[in-house]
Amino acid sequence: MADRVALLIGTRKGAFIAESDAARRDWTVRGPMLQGQNVMHMTHDPRDGALLAAVGDPWFGSRVYRSTDFGETWVDPQSGPTFPADLAQAGRTVEKIWHVQPGRPEEPGVLYAGIEPAALFKSTDLGASWDLVRALEEHPTRAEWMPAQGGLCLHSIVLDPHDVQHLYVGISAAGTFESRDGGAHWQPANQGTRVNFLPDQPPTYADYGQCVHKLANAPARPGRIYQQSHCGIYRSDDNAASWTEITEGLPSDFGFGIVASPNDPDTIWVCPSISGYEHWMPGARVVVYRSRDAGAHWEALDSGLPGEGAYLNVLREGIAVDAMPTAGVYIGTNTGQLFASNDEGDHWQAVPAFFPPISSVTAVTR
Repeated sequence: MADRVALLIGTRKGAFIAESDAARRDWTVRGPMLQGQNVMHMTHDPRDGALLAAVGDPWFGSRVYRSTDFGETWVDPQSGPTFPADLAQAGRTVEKIWHVQPGRPEEPGVLYAGIEPAALFKSTDLGASWDLVRALEEHPTRAEWMPAQGGLCLHSIVLDPHDVQHLYVGISAAGTFESRDGGAHWQPANQGTRVNFLPDQPPTYADYGQCVHKLANAPARPGRIYQQSHCGIYRSDDNAASWTEITEGLPSDFGFGIVASPNDPDTIWVCPSISGYEHWMPGARVVVYRSRDAGAHWEALDSGLPGEGAYLNVLREGIAVDAMPTAGVYIGTNTGQLFASNDEGDHWQAVPAFFPPISSVTAVTR
């Protein structure tokens, strides 16, 4: 059984790693790595143990860095995802990589990258080269996708662990899209999710145009996916063919981060926010909400978290859960604080470091 937990922390000014033993009470922090770079997402490739960091660099371009010695050294890629010549000539440029996703065990060498402006890239050589997934770029709805406040970004990539041809992406603001043939064809997968984020807009249930904020797979139950959107939290039990809203019981239908337990598909955690204008948690209090029955009921968890006067937020990659028998839960804030719970959110403590603004947190058991 794993006896160590590492938190991979992506920030606006580099990457950090916090490590602890199985008790998850005392943490040591090392870094910064990739100093000064905007690490939008940092994750772990379980196929070979490598670390991956999606970097949005305004000077040298957006690239995916890779480390095979757990962050001691990093391979400096010569280039990152770039649009083919015909699209580049039309003005399409990669502004930022939002998410990097390792392929499945049956796909050695495969990585996926979600970028802004919304597009999906695939590498078959661990990021040495990248190809645009043309079918999504050329989807008939593409001209109607519009930027959310954070830009027009593809930020969520969910791979079906049971079907190597099946994957989903989440795009703000276009919705969830699904492919069942490895990316050759795509269809919207938004049935049951609301669109009412424009002023005075009544709720509608369109085929596409939703402002998805994050998709989260539930590994312990095939076909189950959770979603935090601009307009509520949802659960699908049928591979995104339909969605059921599970917002009732929460203080807000707006938020970014959502994560499901790797051991129990009914247990999820979210960090509600007020809105895109008041970019902090309701009541200016840091509260994590947990459901143990797939969203039917919610409980507020705040023991050890900052109370009133905490104008903090947790971004879409900023909440993580580990795979220990009693799960650890972790949140990183947009003002640089990192909080850890070793008992599934019942109690929290601050990791002893003040980081740059945190974009992503990933938990790895070793």
